[in-house]
Amino acid sequence: MTNIVPISDLKNYSEVLGHCDDGSVVYLTKNGRGKYVVQSLIEYEKLQAAVKLLAELGKGVESIRNEGTLSVDEAFAGLED
Repeated sequence: MTNIVPISDLKNYSEVLGHCDDGSVVYLTKNGRGKYVVQSLIEYEKLQAAVKLLAELGKGVESIRNEGTLSVDEAFAGLED
């Protein structure tokens, strides 16, 4: 569920932060426009891990484009050394 609240609701921050405990993100608005995002540390760390994984996968795709691939036999032959 999307939680969008005005930043003035932070006066009762425990209620606002309580929405983050179930894995949800709280979007804070200022003057009717989106301004901040609040989420639990666990969810933030998951997001950072996903970004890191996607960056590494992107490097692998780029490597395939630039250097090509190995056959299965070539890949396993490299492990025997």
